[in-house]
Amino acid sequence: MDPGTDDLTPARLLRLPSWLLTQSAMHAHRQVGSGLATVGARGYHYRLLATLEEFGPASQAALGRRSGIHVSDIVAAVNELAGDKFVERAPDPADRRRNIITITPAGRRRLRKLDRQLAQVQDELLAPLSAAERGQLTNLLGRILDHHQERPDER
Repeated sequence: MDPGTDDLTPARLLRLPSWLLTQSAMHAHRQVGSGLATVGARGYHYRLLATLEEFGPASQAALGRRSGIHVSDIVAAVNELAGDKFVERAPDPADRRRNIITITPAGRRRLRKLDRQLAQVQDELLAPLSAAERGQLTNLLGRILDHHQERPDER
């Protein structure tokens, strides 16, 4: 939808990038959640599997930091993935009080399936944009996120 064609939203709001980002993020969140639910997954599952695939085995605390998942949510998500044999949990030889989480071959297959599902969601979400515009949007959003993540004093 062209932001200028919405008769239900004040034009003042439609000129605010922050408002447009918020509204778009809400739509994206719903579409991702719905798309993942169709294959029996949640966003946390994808984030954890992707983090393990890229960075390798890690403690639950490290997984939380790398994936942006709060420590209180990590345990439940790891339990769900372990129950489906997508990850394995083993005591850390350096510190037996914590566990090291590792992605399994089944977890790698699951991640590929989730990648395909999320690619479909991205196509639906970004349908009004050309491939070049999608790349440009992704780059611009990445720059905004990088800028704000580099400011630890504002967290």
